[in-house]
Amino acid sequence: MTIAYLVNQYPKVSHSFIRREIAGLEACSIKVARFAIRACNSELVDEADKLELEKTRVVLDVGIRGLLLGLIRIAFTKTVPFLKALWLTLKIGLGSERGIFNHLAYLAEACVLLGWFKKLEITQVHAHFGTNSTTVAMLCHLLGGPPYSFTVHGPEEFDKAQLIALPEKIKRAAFVVAVSSFGKSQLYRWCEYEHWSKIQVVHCGVDQIFLTKSPTPVPEQPNLVCVGRLSEQKGHLLLLEAVSQLVAEGLIFKLVLVGDGPLRKEIEALIAQRNLQNHIEITGWADNMAVQQHMLASRVLVLPSFAEGLPVVIMEALALNRPVISTYIAGIPELVEPDICGWLVPAGSVEALTTAMRTVLQLPVAKLEQMGKAGVQRVTEQHDVFREAGKLAALFQPETQQLQEPATINAALIDA
Repeated sequence: MTIAYLVNQYPKVSHSFIRREIAGLEACSIKVARFAIRACNSELVDEADKLELEKTRVVLDVGIRGLLLGLIRIAFTKTVPFLKALWLTLKIGLGSERGIFNHLAYLAEACVLLGWFKKLEITQVHAHFGTNSTTVAMLCHLLGGPPYSFTVHGPEEFDKAQLIALPEKIKRAAFVVAVSSFGKSQLYRWCEYEHWSKIQVVHCGVDQIFLTKSPTPVPEQPNLVCVGRLSEQKGHLLLLEAVSQLVAEGLIFKLVLVGDGPLRKEIEALIAQRNLQNHIEITGWADNMAVQQHMLASRVLVLPSFAEGLPVVIMEALALNRPVISTYIAGIPELVEPDICGWLVPAGSVEALTTAMRTVLQLPVAKLEQMGKAGVQRVTEQHDVFREAGKLAALFQPETQQLQEPATINAALIDA
């Protein structure tokens, strides 16, 4: 069997979890063809992502002419399915935030993919994120293409479920994946009870460069790290407030912000305005190995997000024996247990965040080591990429899939 993976942008600097998932499926002897609606090669810094780019076929590379030719060809050769897909396109487009024109573009993209899928004998399409990539997969299926499934991460899909026609997508899908129990509960909200059995939890997984690394002691140096896109929802501005308060108290420490994004200029301006240049460093985007080194050089990962699904960077930090400070939102409490492997604070509370960071800076390293070990255990139990890939493989071929022994999958992934 050959599964098509369809993502709006792939590979992408923040989508390493998709790359790991694909590698896990291939280790389960499932052939995966990669497709993206649009390219994102300008941001790529990781060599593994650059290799994935070479394996990925991009729909919009056909240009406007290619999209129109694909649309016309399917309209004349598959008239009845095309009219059904056109009706659904207009129906969901009218109630969307993107409008009819964008949805007609999705229909044209589905027409292009239909031909590609047929040539490659694709048996099922799996989309990541319940937004436009799943819309295209759904329309392609209605045109006569393979069945589709999709993974919902949140929070975007939950914030605008009706606008992206999430109930319609769930109803027509072969199955739907949530990355946490919280995500599963939110999907229950947006579909009828008869479709609840379609919704399965498959966690994002952590790969071998994190899980098999020998433990590195927590450093004595008072370093903290935050890894994530520099955007409003990640809580960076709140983090700067907390840093300002701790600096005013006379605490000596350094916070490294790993990532980039639309808020960078504002963050840099606030750093200069509050004279925090000696306490905060922004690295920009970094590859997997650099992210790992920044985590290992820090006492904890701090991620004071306002909205999330279940951040992969939390899994990575815990796998590296580093406790985590984060917020009581979405799927995060399913992984981070307060006072066991980290601290959870109310989202938006600078006071609680400041208290947690102060605690970390004042705690003995031995206590942080103990919490780090508990984190490793939780990630190993809940987010092993091999085990999670096996769950997904079973969903793709429920009647015939026999999960490989973990050692077999491990060896295959390491070789890959």
